[in-house]
Order: sequence, then C-alpha cells, then structure tokens
Amino acid sequence: MPGKEKKDNPINNAAWEKVLLARHARRPHALDFMNSICKDFVELHGDRRFGDDSALVAGIAKFNKRSVIIMGQQKGRDTKENIARNFGSPRAEGYRKALRLFQQAEKFGMPIITLIDTGGAYPGKDSEERGVGLAIAENLMELCRIKVPTIAVVTGEGGSGGALAIGIADRLLMLENAIYSVASPEAAASILWKDAAQAPAAALAMKITAEELKFFGIIDEIVPEPAGGAHNDPPALMITLAETLERHLSELEQSFVTKGEAGIQAMLETRYNKYRVIGHWGEVNVLAGARE
Repeated sequence: MPGKEKKDNPINNAAWEKVLLARHARRPHALDFMNSICKDFVELHGDRRFGDDSALVAGIAKFNKRSVIIMGQQKGRDTKENIARNFGSPRAEGYRKALRLFQQAEKFGMPIITLIDTGGAYPGKDSEERGVGLAIAENLMELCRIKVPTIAVVTGEGGSGGALAIGIADRLLMLENAIYSVASPEAAASILWKDAAQAPAAALAMKITAEELKFFGIIDEIVPEPAGGAHNDPPALMITLAETLERHLSELEQSFVTKGEAGIQAMLETRYNKYRVIGHWGEVNVLAGARE
C-alpha cells in the first residue's frame, strides 16, 4: 500500500525464538511444576463470590517440608483442554480465588509461590462485567503488603496485567526461555504498525527476554533450561527450579522469621521499592550531556 511504512520482519531473531519456545506445546505448565517440585498438592477452588476458574489453579502443598500456597495459570495440551482452561487466561473469579489464597497464606504464615504463564487476563464481556480490572488491582495492592515471603516465577508467557496480578513478589525469577511483557508481540505489532505479522519485529524491540529483563534489573535471577528448551528434559528443569526456589525462600524466611517484625517491615519496604524503581530513567543526566 502506498505510503504505508514497511517494517523488517526478522523471523530468526533471538527474541522471537524465545517467544516460540515460551509457547511450545510440550512446555511444562503450572500443574506439571506443582506436582513435580511439591508434595501433597491439594487444589482449592472458587472465589467465594461467583465460581471457580480453571485457568488459574491454586492450592496448598509441601515444598521441602514446609507448607506453601502455590498457584499459576494453567494452559492446555490440546484444543479441548485449552478451551476448558480458557487458554490460560483467567477471568475475574480466577484472580479473586488467588486473592483468597493470598490472604489464607498470611493468616497461616505460609510462603507464596506463583507460576506465571499467560498471554493476559481474559478481556471478554463476562470477565469485564465481573470486574477483572478491579480484581487485578486488588491483588496488586494485597501482594505489596502481605506479610509472608513471596516468589514469582515466569515459566512461559508473562503477559500484561494478567501476569502481574500474581507477579508482585520479593523475588522474581524467569526460566531461560520465558518472556515477560506489557503486551504480546502480536498486540504490540497491531498497535504500532497495524500489522500483527510484524510480531517478530515487535518482540525484538520490546526487550522481553529473560536476559534483557535481568540486565534492566526487573528480574532477580534466570533459571537455566535444558538444551533446546524446557520441553526437552522437564525432570532436569524441575530439579534446577526446586533448588533455586529453596535458596531464595530460605534467604527470605531468615529475614521474616529471625528478625521478627522489624525484618518483616524491612522486607515489605524492599518489595515496595523493588517495583517503584522499575522504569527509572536518568533524564537530568541525559539533558545535561546534551547541553554540553
């Protein structure tokens, strides 16, 4: 079309390869992680307001002899299961179920582990009618002030507020081939260039890979995957992830438990500041350099 800007479509760029690996059909999903790294997982259902949401699974489990609350978005292995799980995109009741378990974790002093793998919260009419935006906002507020150790792991796709709603944490980890972004590459390409086919170019520009987010200080650690991706050797990945979670959780528990209320308040302040500084930019220095 005359006058339409043509963007390069770097199909083989590294960022797009990560997107494809993060979405791989055989990549481990939330229940795979829960049943592998934990024992005695008991799934809990319902938000006590409307109903249950199978796109977000949550419950109580034993992780290395301690009781934890663990949850995550669950995708399907085939079309039938994906429809049942709403392709891993929770509605309002899914996030209110998460909120109920966050509060339960604080009441009983259980650490929280969240597993993020979603393209985003479901934006359909029924979800909007039941207040999905408010549900996400309530989760963000609760996670900022909850008085138990929290760890979030981006295991596949981390998309928009649907990911962030269970992603505010003392430690944020990412699997090596996971992605984390404000929008999917397809959505960003549609907004910027009116062409979803430019998703590979958008992925490259958005800085959504684990390596890039670690460079910017947004995540705390990258969890290595087996060669070729997590789907090639899930048992090896589970061992690596469990060891990484144990290390971080032990560090957090030491602050929460041994230092008492002072340690808890210090950790809450650290958690709050962790997210306040994201996106900080030295504008004054840039302008000063330009003047020189």
